Amino acid sequence: SATPREREGERRAREDRERERVCVCESTMNRVAARRATGAPSQTTQGSARALGRSRIRSSIGSSFLAPRLRARLPAPFAAAEGSPLQSSQMLVIVPPHPLVGHWIAVARNKYSPSPMFRNALAELGRILIYEAVREWLPVVEAQIETPLALADVAVVDTEKPIKVIPILRAGLVLLENAATVLPASETYHLGLVRDEETLLPSEYLNKLPESFAPDDKVLVSDPMLATGGTLAHALQLIVDRGARPENIRVICALAAPPGLTKISEKFPGLRIYAGIIDPELNDVGFIVPGVGDAGDRSFGT
Repeated sequence: SATPREREGERRAREDRERERVCVCESTMNRVAARRATGAPSQTTQGSARALGRSRIRSSIGSSFLAPRLRARLPAPFAAAEGSPLQSSQMLVIVPPHPLVGHWIAVARNKYSPSPMFRNALAELGRILIYEAVREWLPVVEAQIETPLALADVAVVDTEKPIKVIPILRAGLVLLENAATVLPASETYHLGLVRDEETLLPSEYLNKLPESFAPDDKVLVSDPMLATGGTLAHALQLIVDRGARPENIRVICALAAPPGLTKISEKFPGLRIYAGIIDPELNDVGFIVPGVGDAGDRSFGT
């Protein structure tokens, strides 16, 4: 087994890798709104304008948020200061810099993608986001197994500590369609929320959450669109009120926007959000722009 010094070295190496992978999302994201209010073009807008001359698809996936390691491209509120420690009091937003993420976002953006193709794009995107979200998060146990040739030391996912998975219906189900391939042990609790198109406030129509969560339970929430943040904030509050700790909750979403990220970061410090891409703004009815439209309607064709 590893010595304490070796384990400490591994821990520090993981922290160094994490600093490269994450961008810190703090309440200072109101700087984005201030920049927009003064009419100053954002880096994302400039990037999209440059890409428009190439092709519609390239412009839709050309957001600077696809490469969180390149902090110089990130608007200030999303960029971690070089060398700054990752604190549990900060909400972290992780945008995996993987070409398949950009590919499936492009398929989902295309208004001509039929419902089965759109749904498959979200399912594949969900698989990648879950894989990233549970990296170094799944509980494991060490064991010894017998191969055809000899004994081997192994580490396997601890099935006695399943991840608590909570899809926000209905579109949240789509991100989890391939979850079984990356979550060997999980328990699913459905939560149905619908947003009023006039007030943009959520209301419950189904709640299958357990009566309580243990403080050390690891909870994975799926919600494809993080727009205003109202629906996700309502769901997270229900989960936290039942005993879960924000630092043990991870959220996957296909798209996110600064207003929703700001709202969530102010209410749930310590949370982690894994997003396919961060779009620059919302329209007058609370839809992400350029976005993908209504994820539920496009996924199920109704």
